[in-house]
Amino acid sequence: MGRSQLEKQKTHERIVTLAARRLREEGLNGIGVADLMKEAGLTVGGFYKHFASRDELVAEAVQSAVESWRRQQEERGIDPERIALDVYVDTYLSERHRDHCGEGCAYAALTADMARSGDAVRTIATEGLRKNFEAMTARMPEPETLEARQKAIVASCLMTGALGLSRLANDEALSSEILETVKQFVKDLPNGGAK
Repeated sequence: MGRSQLEKQKTHERIVTLAARRLREEGLNGIGVADLMKEAGLTVGGFYKHFASRDELVAEAVQSAVESWRRQQEERGIDPERIALDVYVDTYLSERHRDHCGEGCAYAALTADMARSGDAVRTIATEGLRKNFEAMTARMPEPETLEARQKAIVASCLMTGALGLSRLANDEALSSEILETVKQFVKDLPNGGAK
């Protein structure tokens, strides 16, 4: 690959990464091309050297957001499926994750937006869900069973919802209570549920 192609690829990746963060912070309709390109230090005209449309950028940014945590773990030499449930839950349902929406879970930040999107975004989100449910199932006792898969889906949904609701609450005590309550419930789920 020539130098100019490599530079174009790096610029493209920088725009997508920036868009993925901004989408999680502001929603799928919250960012405009002009603002995004300005933040990237580029002109609006340069946008069309990288993307045919805003919809194409949104799809790539959603793909990047959905895969970001898995990619970060793999870059650190960690197999995401091998992260123990307790460790995963503590990290996911943390105040840090709650407070850094732009770096976090795309589902907690964008579920409603992605559900109202076109087929391209919904297909990306659906494939990401499948991978997330498989990874969560692998964290359950006897992961090859239907019960493990069901518990994985319940745990994933509880965690995503809890993170979103903890962000919504403007009462710090309530926000923390949501995180802690669901954290304990999900940790107890493989053993039959909350005690």
